[in-house]
Amino acid sequence: MRQSYPSDITRAQFDLIKEFLIGAKKKTHPRKYDLYDIFCAVLYLNKEGCTWRGLPHDFPNWTNVRYHYDIWTKPNEDGITLLDEVLKKLVEAERLSVEREAQTSMLIVDSKTIQNADTAEVKGYDAGKKNPE
Repeated sequence: MRQSYPSDITRAQFDLIKEFLIGAKKKTHPRKYDLYDIFCAVLYLNKEGCTWRGLPHDFPNWTNVRYHYDIWTKPNEDGITLLDEVLKKLVEAERLSVEREAQTSMLIVDSKTIQNADTAEVKGYDAGKKNPE
């Protein structure tokens, strides 16, 4: 039994996407690890930004997680990965559960003002932070 992490999803949420993940690879032999744990390990990696070998030891072996990650992040003919599709499905399901529209209507992008390189020819002005660039 592994401990839970803030990046984990529930088993009910996983049931929404389980069939997509199972169908991503041919079944050649019984799974050694629970696919739920592998998916949660991928979410942990995305959230924490750690190295593959930095995965906590209660997750499946990092090589197995990496193997599945490589399959799930292979783009299809439209350039969309299976991981993108299942994460989108999870977000849409969560939005519908709180009575919101499935599709988001706004995007917020955070930015940071930094000192411009001395070699830059054109310098601008960040009015929001009142810093010359």
